[in-house]
Amino acid sequence: MQQKIRVMVVDDSLVFRTWLVQSLSADPRFEVVGYAVNALDAKGKLPLLNPDIMTLDIEMPGMSGLEFLKEVLPSHPVPVILVSSLNMRVFDALAAGAVDFVRKPEEGQRDAFLRNLMAKLTIGKNAKVRLPQQAAAAPVARPAAAPRAAATISSIASGIDLIAIGASTGGTEAILEVVRQFPAKMPGIVITQHMPPGFTAMYAERLNRICKLEVKEAQHGDKVRPGLILLAPGGLQMRVVRMGTGYSVSCTNEDKVSGHRPSVDVLFTSVASIAKNRAIGVILTGMGADGAAGMLRMRKAGAYTIGQDRETCVVYGMPMEAYKIGAVCQQAPLSNIPQVVMARLAKQ
Repeated sequence: MQQKIRVMVVDDSLVFRTWLVQSLSADPRFEVVGYAVNALDAKGKLPLLNPDIMTLDIEMPGMSGLEFLKEVLPSHPVPVILVSSLNMRVFDALAAGAVDFVRKPEEGQRDAFLRNLMAKLTIGKNAKVRLPQQAAAAPVARPAAAPRAAATISSIASGIDLIAIGASTGGTEAILEVVRQFPAKMPGIVITQHMPPGFTAMYAERLNRICKLEVKEAQHGDKVRPGLILLAPGGLQMRVVRMGTGYSVSCTNEDKVSGHRPSVDVLFTSVASIAKNRAIGVILTGMGADGAAGMLRMRKAGAYTIGQDRETCVVYGMPMEAYKIGAVCQQAPLSNIPQVVMARLAKQ
C-alpha cells in the first residue's frame, strides 16, 4: 500500500482551513497531520508534526507567510505550496523558498482548485527546497555575459533571432536567474511559465523591474523584437507567428495542451515551425512533460536546445522528459545556462 503524503495546513481563515483539511483528509493519498491558525502557530508545530509538505497562506495577522518562510525554512526545509489570493508577495515567497503556488478559489471554483492543489502536493513532496542563500552560493556566473553583449548585435542580424524559454514548478525563480544575467541587447525572447491569469502580469512587472531587458505580459499581435521579453498570459495559448520578415505572437483562448494553458509545447512547436534554426530553446524546472515534444521539434528543425540539469531543478520533470527523448542538445546547471546561451550567440 502506497504511503500517504503527510500534509500540514496553515491558514488563518477558520472556514477555508476547515474545508481544506476535510477535503484533503477525504482523499486516500493524503494524511493531514495537523494545521496551524497562523504563522507563529505553524512555527511551533512544524518540528513536532514533521510533514512531507505544507500549504501556507501569505497574508496572515502577526507573522506573515513570507516572514515564516524566511525565518523557518533554513532550519526546517519542508516543501511549501502557497495557497494565496492574487498578490505580488507570492513572488517574494517563491524567492524565499516556497516550491509552488495555487490561487485561492473563488465561488464555483473549488473542485478545480482541489485538483490543482492535490497534483502540486503529490509532486511537490519530492521537490528540492532552494533557499536564497543556496542560490547565492551556487557557482557564480562568470562575467562573460556582459563583455559579450556586443556579440549579440551581430547575432541578431546573422544567426539567432529568437530565444524561447519554458518552465513550470520552480520556474519563476529559475527564469529570473537566467534572464537577469542577459544584457539589454538580445534577440527577442518568448517565455511560457505555467501560471494562472492575473499572476503573469504581476510576474512580468517583477522581471521588468529587475532585468536589463524590457519585459511585458504578451498581448495578441505583439511584435517579437530585440531587447524585449514577452511572457505568455495566463489562461491563453501563445504562439510565435510570422509577421513580414519578423515575428509576432498570437495569444488565443484555446483548449489546454499537455494539461496546460499556456502550454510550453504550443510555444516550442510554433518556434520550430517558424524560426527553425534561427532559434534557441531552453527548458527549465517543472513537473510533467510539457515542452518535451515541442523541444524535440525545435531540435529537429535545427534549433539549439538547452535543458536544466537534475541537480539544480526544483522538480526534474520537464527537462528530464525532454532529455530522455533526445530533444536536448546540452544540459547545464541553472547558473550556467545564461553563459551557454551567450556562447551560442557569439558562436553564431
